[in-house]
Amino acid sequence: MKAAKRVGLEALGWLLLVAGIAGLILPGPGLLMIFAGLAVLSQQYEWAEKRLDPVKFRALKGAAESVETVPRTVMSCAGVAFLVACGVFWILDPAQPGWWPLPDWTWLPGGMWAGITLILSAGIALALIVYSWRRFHGKPEAVEQLEEERRRADEKFKAL
Repeated sequence: MKAAKRVGLEALGWLLLVAGIAGLILPGPGLLMIFAGLAVLSQQYEWAEKRLDPVKFRALKGAAESVETVPRTVMSCAGVAFLVACGVFWILDPAQPGWWPLPDWTWLPGGMWAGITLILSAGIALALIVYSWRRFHGKPEAVEQLEEERRRADEKFKAL
């Protein structure tokens, strides 16, 4: 039973890590999935545990920067609205327009499930914006503490 749990956790960790790397260029919360994959893999592998803190603090720094000013927060929310709109568009699956110059299979690839993932990604992004706003907006001491923790994690990682 213990071996099955270990194999299951490793498979989940690797799946999250690979999906996170893909999510950096495809629609989806890439950095969040990379962090989750490393968190799961850190239970089994020392190398993953060593890389966890630098990724965590970079993700939190990005979160803090996204709500640093009201215009940045508005742009982040506009990005969420765009993701929802794209997801709805994918789900509705309109006919390919006549002006589309590429082959038919390139029009809205992934179908309904791509739309669902876009909407789920928008939900995750909105939750992260709310979290970031509550934790970092108007709190320079929290951002400064985060920057100090990131520096320490980088120094610890470089020392390896």
